[in-house]
Amino acid sequence: MTGRSLSPRSDLPHGRPGDPPRIVLARHGRTALNAEGRLRGLADPPLDPIGEAEATRLGEHLAPFDPREVRCSPLQRAITTARIVAAHVGVTPIVDARLNDRDYGPWTGHLKTEVDARWGSADLAPGVEPIAAVLERAWPVIEDSAAHPGVTVLITHDAVIRPLLTRILGVAPERDTQTGHWNELRLDDGRWVVAGLDHGS
Repeated sequence: MTGRSLSPRSDLPHGRPGDPPRIVLARHGRTALNAEGRLRGLADPPLDPIGEAEATRLGEHLAPFDPREVRCSPLQRAITTARIVAAHVGVTPIVDARLNDRDYGPWTGHLKTEVDARWGSADLAPGVEPIAAVLERAWPVIEDSAAHPGVTVLITHDAVIRPLLTRILGVAPERDTQTGHWNELRLDDGRWVVAGLDHGS
């Protein structure tokens, strides 16, 4: 599996043989760019105070899941969220570049509403990483998680979560996953199914 640990791994057991593989796809906490409605992409803003509180809430919620592993995007908003979550669940987070946010190229930092108005959708704006490319690099993380019993937490970005859920569900989710919220997946007879949702309001 790809990734680097942020500190020495805990030796606490997580996930028992026979447990079905489960994934929690979680979005990082809020940043100032989120609050302003700007495309973040590979920009690297820190969590704002609300984002830190969202990460704490996420960690408190996930503690009873007893995750075997927490993986995160290499951007600091995801790393900080992962560290806060990991402090609650008793594992050491692992940075995984495959979970990085979508690259919005020259539109990074622009208001999403303005980009959508100009191009019809950020998906159509020149220089934006295609959704297919995001899915190609992120889907193997899902496949890796299928090989292990218990819960894997993946802390990433809505632009990654949304195409993953679209592939699993066969249709696009009705709404985005809000910052600090999550989607729980369970492997059932070789097929991922949605076991729980916390999209936010």
